[in-house]
Formats: sequence, C-alpha cells, structure tokens
Amino acid sequence: MEKLSLQAQESQLNKNRIVKRYQKSIFYKILSGLLLIAILLSVFIYSLSSGSIKISFIEILKALFAGNENSYILYNIRLPRSIGAILAGASLGLAGCVMQNILKNPLASPFTLGISHGAAFGAAMAIIFFNAGTAHSFGNESVTFFNSYFVAISAFVGAILSTIIILGLSLYKNISPEAVVLSGVAIGSLFNAATMFIQYFAADFQVSATIFWTFGDIGKAGWSENAIIAIAFMLSFIWFYFQRWSFNSLLWGNETAKSLGVSVTSLRLISMLLCAILISICTAFLGIIGFVGLISPHIVRMFIGTDYRFLIPLSTIFGSLLLLISDLIAKTILDPVILPVGIITSLLGAPLFFYMLIKRRRV
Repeated sequence: MEKLSLQAQESQLNKNRIVKRYQKSIFYKILSGLLLIAILLSVFIYSLSSGSIKISFIEILKALFAGNENSYILYNIRLPRSIGAILAGASLGLAGCVMQNILKNPLASPFTLGISHGAAFGAAMAIIFFNAGTAHSFGNESVTFFNSYFVAISAFVGAILSTIIILGLSLYKNISPEAVVLSGVAIGSLFNAATMFIQYFAADFQVSATIFWTFGDIGKAGWSENAIIAIAFMLSFIWFYFQRWSFNSLLWGNETAKSLGVSVTSLRLISMLLCAILISICTAFLGIIGFVGLISPHIVRMFIGTDYRFLIPLSTIFGSLLLLISDLIAKTILDPVILPVGIITSLLGAPLFFYMLIKRRRV
C-alpha cells in the first residue's frame, strides 16, 4: 500500500510538472504576441512621423484629433499607406501560414503556386490590350494608370484563374499536396511566358507600365483599397482561426486528421480558395510583394512552435510588422526617393531565408 501511495504521489508530481510546463509555454506565447503588437504599434507611429516632412508624436495626435496643417498629409498619404502595409502584411502572413500547412511544404507561397504570375499576366493584358496604363512625357517620362481599378480587376482574374487550374487538377486527378506545389510552379512558368510573349509585341511605354505595376508598392493603397483588403482578411482570418484544431491535426498526417473527424479534402480546398482570394486581392491592388508570406510563418514557428492556435494570429502580426518595416525602409533609405516595397522585401527576405535553411540544417 505504501508503495502504491508513493507511485501515486510521483504520478501526481509528474502531472503537476507537465501542467506547469504547459502553462509556462502558453504564457510565453501570449507574451510573444503582446510584444509583437507593442512593436507593431511603435513602428506604425514612427512610420506616420517619417517622410519628407518630419512630424512629432504630439503633432500627429493634434493632426488626427484636433486638425492642423499636417492633417491632409496624415489622412490622405501616410495613414492609408501604413494601414495598407499592415493589412497586406497580415494577409500574406496568414495565407503563407495556412498554405504551408495544407500543402505540407515549407516553401509554399504565392510564387510557388503561380498566383503572383497569374496576377501579372492579368495586369499585362489590361495595360497592353485595353490601354489601361500608358506613359506621358513632361520633361521626364513617367508611367500613368488611367484605369487602375480595371488593372486591379484584371490582375485578380488572372490570379484566380491560376488557382482554378490548380484546384481543378487536384480535384480531377486527386493529386497529392506536394504535386499541387509542382503544378503551381509549372503554371507560374506558363503565365510568365505568356506575359513575356505579349510584352514582346507591345509598345515601349506599355512594357514600362507593365513592369511598373509588378513592383510591389504600398503607395498604391487608398482607403477604398484598404477597406476591401480588410474585409477579405477578416473573413478569412475568422474561418482559419475556427479551423485551428483541424490544422493542428493535419500535422500528424491525413489519416490521423480523418480519424479525428476532419474532412481533409474540404479543408484543403476551402483553405486554398480563401488563400488565393486573399493573395489575389493584395496582389491586384499593390502589385507583387515577395517573401512576406514565405518568411513570416517560419520566423514565428522558430519561437512559438507549430501550435496553430498561436501560429495563425502571430504570423499575421509578424507579417504586418515585416511589411511595415520594409515600407519604412523603402521610404527613408534614399530619401526623398521612395523605393517599391517589393524590392526591400526581397532584399530582406532572401538572406533571412538562407539563414533559416542553414540553421535548420545544423539542427
């Protein structure tokens, strides 16, 4: 009896240690989220103050709530741009996080699935065949989009078209998630070739307008564009977060997920479609922004693990932070020249990704 009592006490002690370790892990993940939010708010305020005209924090508050000479700059230029960076970064981080789970591929991204190439093809069609963008010359040549919404809609159609092809293949042939990624690479190459083909026969100014569109630029964001991105993000985020336990079960394999009552095929198809819509809207309005959707989930996963209860929201926050910092660098590194943010995300993303590959290899 005494031996059984000692075993029971030892079992209870082990149980208490496991509970404390779990509680400590949850506390660390929540603290990480709060810290990321605090950093994001700090960078957001700093982004509002930075630019060709420096505005102090006190002046920002006055401009926002009382109104002064800086109100126009904040409400019409800096606020839409910074909010656009936060929304687009959150959308790309969310989509990358989900795609890497359902496709079981750490390299899953808009580029991998050919969505960005489909958007570029749609934009090129609008600019070249429907004259939605052209160039004018007043001393120096510059690019103007006469119908930016038509370009955005065409880019959205192109991105959705690439997604429909991939989903059609997966349904018709029931191909594996790994094969879906390979199909996306092939479709991306096909759209890229089609874009280059129509550019070859286009006028110089049309080619310039097409290339200019492909540069990811947060400066294209306005209040109406941000509202559309926000609606798409919120609806997608709510659905994805409700499926967080299903995503966790997929980590143990399809059979385990099915045994737990998860409809793997439906989950994969709906998630792919929502990710495609989310990425398509961001790409259509802001152009191609690389590496944010690929890098954000990986970095967050390094610190908090693979629990999708926390990985989903923290990937969105880190995606916002990464794109906002990139846009801040784009605005200030060659002041007063503003670089397209797509250049900065690629310059930051590639070394970070190589670092993570090397570190993972060592581990």
